Amino acid sequence: MEKFALIVAGGSGTRMGSDIPKQFLVLNGKPILMHTIERFSDYDPAFKITLVLPSAQFAYWRELCTRHKFTIAHQLVAGGNSRFQSVKNGLNALPEQGIVFIHDGVRPLVSAATIRNCEKTARQSGNALPVVPVIESIRQITADGGSQHADRSQYRLVQTPQTFRLGLIKKAFQQEESPLFTDDASVCEAMGETINLVTGNPENIKITQPSDLKIAALFLEGLTPAPK
Repeated sequence: MEKFALIVAGGSGTRMGSDIPKQFLVLNGKPILMHTIERFSDYDPAFKITLVLPSAQFAYWRELCTRHKFTIAHQLVAGGNSRFQSVKNGLNALPEQGIVFIHDGVRPLVSAATIRNCEKTARQSGNALPVVPVIESIRQITADGGSQHADRSQYRLVQTPQTFRLGLIKKAFQQEESPLFTDDASVCEAMGETINLVTGNPENIKITQPSDLKIAALFLEGLTPAPK
């Protein structure tokens, strides 16, 4: 089965305190989004890459590619009014067969091991969701406005790429959009599918605030493709 990376990047720079959408902010000399695309191309140059962006950002992205001499092949698809609609638009541009890795554009630190874990399990079982353990103590807010201790061993932090057989996830995205759909796995799960958890990598953070850029710059130095 062919492999497809569907990279969704529709964020703004609001929480970053920037007028530039966060996927275009510079990290170690080039836009975050270029690092993200490179993670998949470095893992396997045969990856077919689709980038979902707001259509108003197409020209700026092409300008950045020219400026940074970024030549990794990819197709552009216009995003929608929500992440659900953006992912659906991207899926509609892909064939019916294959494995699709749906990934946040501002997660440039996904490791080769995480991609490999997702690929292996999705091929075998239809889907794969990378997660990492919760290492902080957590509390649950109660109905009366108070809080109570929660057992962190019963929880996992969810990452991307959330990975699926294409036929399965395209069928799932035929459902009506719901506020309960917080990610792609929840869309698939609503169709009655069991979601398979795989080991992610702790460095695979989503860049949303200025401190994340500094952390990512340090982590990026140590992320190299693992041998096949």
